[in-house]
Amino acid sequence: MSTPAAERSPGSAEATEVLREVQDRVLWLSTAIIDHANRVRPNPTGLKVGGHQASSASMVSIMTALWFARLRAEDRVSVKPHASPVLHAINYLLGGLDEKYLTSLREFGGLQSYPSRSKDPDQVDYSTGSVGIGATAPIWGALARRYVESTTGGAGTGRQYSLVGDAELDEGAVWESILDPNVQELGEVVWIVDLNRQSLDRVVPNIGATRLQGMFDAAGWQVLTVKYGRLLQELFERPGGEALRRRIDDMPNPEYQRLLRCTPAQLRERLASAELAPLLDTLDDTTLHAAIRNLGGHDLPALLDAFDAIDDRRPTVIFAYTVKGFGLASEGHPQNHSSLLTAEQIGQLAERVGTSLDDPWRTFAEGSAAARLCADTAARLRREPVVPHQVPAIPADIGRTPSGRTTTQAALGRALLDLTREAPEAAKLVVTLCPDVSSSTNLGGWVNKVGVWSPQERVDWFADDPETILHWRERPTGQHLELGIAEVNLVSALGELGTTWSRWGRPLLPIGVLYDPFVERALEPWSFGIYGGGQSILVGTPSGVTLAPEGGAHQSVTTPSVGLEQPGCITYEPAFALDVEWTLLASLARLGRSDGTSAYLRLSTRPVEQSLAVVPADPAARERRRRQVVAGAYPIRTAAVARPDVTIVTMGAMVTEALAAADRLDALGKHADVVCVTSAGLLFRALQARSGQDTADTWILDSALPAERSAPMVTVLDGHPHTLAFLANVHRVRAAHLGVTRFGQSGDLESVYRHHGIDSDSIIRAALDVAD
Repeated sequence: MSTPAAERSPGSAEATEVLREVQDRVLWLSTAIIDHANRVRPNPTGLKVGGHQASSASMVSIMTALWFARLRAEDRVSVKPHASPVLHAINYLLGGLDEKYLTSLREFGGLQSYPSRSKDPDQVDYSTGSVGIGATAPIWGALARRYVESTTGGAGTGRQYSLVGDAELDEGAVWESILDPNVQELGEVVWIVDLNRQSLDRVVPNIGATRLQGMFDAAGWQVLTVKYGRLLQELFERPGGEALRRRIDDMPNPEYQRLLRCTPAQLRERLASAELAPLLDTLDDTTLHAAIRNLGGHDLPALLDAFDAIDDRRPTVIFAYTVKGFGLASEGHPQNHSSLLTAEQIGQLAERVGTSLDDPWRTFAEGSAAARLCADTAARLRREPVVPHQVPAIPADIGRTPSGRTTTQAALGRALLDLTREAPEAAKLVVTLCPDVSSSTNLGGWVNKVGVWSPQERVDWFADDPETILHWRERPTGQHLELGIAEVNLVSALGELGTTWSRWGRPLLPIGVLYDPFVERALEPWSFGIYGGGQSILVGTPSGVTLAPEGGAHQSVTTPSVGLEQPGCITYEPAFALDVEWTLLASLARLGRSDGTSAYLRLSTRPVEQSLAVVPADPAARERRRRQVVAGAYPIRTAAVARPDVTIVTMGAMVTEALAAADRLDALGKHADVVCVTSAGLLFRALQARSGQDTADTWILDSALPAERSAPMVTVLDGHPHTLAFLANVHRVRAAHLGVTRFGQSGDLESVYRHHGIDSDSIIRAALDVAD
């Protein structure tokens, strides 16, 4: 009786042969999945389906070695986007994917184009597809796991692997993440770079592997290289072998790629030299043809040796040299990125790997060594179902009524401190993040209260300095994470902290705070984090042209409408401190749950007189106001007439100008209602629901803009005017829309508002025009 595959020595010839058999089947399945989607499945529209057979093939050896020999249940893997068919093929062999899905790649309801945690039917650890973002996600996943483990516990251990295409290293997000000081201590992070030296359009002339290795080394990473397979290494030891090594090492990438397309006779001609003759003359055609493509990224024992050399005390990157399209008829071709095998070529592949076109999805014969390896691997990688812990109750209203003059930015820090007193268990789950702007965004009090998170406690050398206001106490129980000045890192970490409820059943309430002008810089990775199931709160502050002296470079214009349009997110722009508290608490209550959603709060540094909010003293009336604020809008001034001449709709810091304009219009004999919008997005959904285009509640429209008080409308906000323009359609009234459509100017607030036409005078002129 033969020894079960799982019990053989991982480096034995017998075990390697079984692993190679599984590798061939993974190559076949991943290729066939794409082939079926493009050649077999009916396509009445004729539109390109696509897929990446060559990009998948270059990853097959790496993923086979990792999954079937070294991966553990507690580990997590981010798979490069174009290798998604390889992941599905592996999951199928392990019993984690039903056969019916193998014919559904890029079909509605089927396998997604790229790995998706939320949409694919099988196990996907990280959503990828946005180049660079999926690659860096395991870094922030490791940070999130460590944070959970040191604060609440329950996240366990495990490596965080990232399978990266070499072209992804062109992305700036990669280097921003690698260079963040927090990353150097994350020894569980392992990147495996598929170094096939091809991008979408071409063979990259100079991939600069040595330079890339030096950059990782300089960042404190362990750098491992798997360049040559065992066959080449053995040839290098023969007479003339060292010359062959030099010849391959010195040739440019395109020349090497061309050799992959040569016949053995052509290879001999191109490699011919006096130095190489002693070696080439001893090699038959089959050996020579195999040797030139015998790179380390396709040599299973070499890959396993590299995995065993990982040093868990610091991050590791493994550069695995590969051939794009390895094992396929298209291997090494400079235009093979999206190419598909012909019917003849797919048949030849089936014959070579021992399967059949008549039964393409057949698994290994029961009782075979390969079948036992698959069964053993499935058992080893089986995970217990995640049962999310419930977030402790979060109060809807803490009960304070702010007075005096304050800003919505300052109200954020105040609300967080109040939460620690009113709901301490929920407050323990709050984690804040900043890209080096904690003090300038009014989080100083919160940071002093909860401390700064660090994997290990550090000395606060300024603890005894009486002039130090912001105390930087770093410890594993801290609740504030400070990252370097890189907004992409901030939101990437935010997304992963927002997935802990689904990864380990341990919910967090993550809040990222950054300058609002940089929200758009961070929007794509944050959006991708939401797509991957990350629930978090993004706070943009200060915002708009209201921070007038800072100048045009720091004045955000389009963020209100961007927030309105972001899927999986509710956007708020509160006008008063109490609005901040209510919307923040409501947003926190939506996090860490299967039906949860993210939020974006746009805050301001402009002091506003809080008495203008006219918060009802009666508890029932106060609760009604709170519900309106959370739902998107509330009437803040109702003219003492049956129907006003004009309705002024405002948002955020512009409430002061709107109310002042209403008072002056009243003196002119024009009666104005003023409505304060807190969420344009929620109002838009309510309006869509009226015509059956959404499922949102519509009561807020009747509450904030009742039909019996419909009148010509002026909308005004510190942002692009089209954000609120749709509100004129609630009752189909004449309207004028004021906002910011040009780059900002430095100057005092009055001058800047006048420049953009959002001052009280401009509101009055617009109101008189629409009311006439």
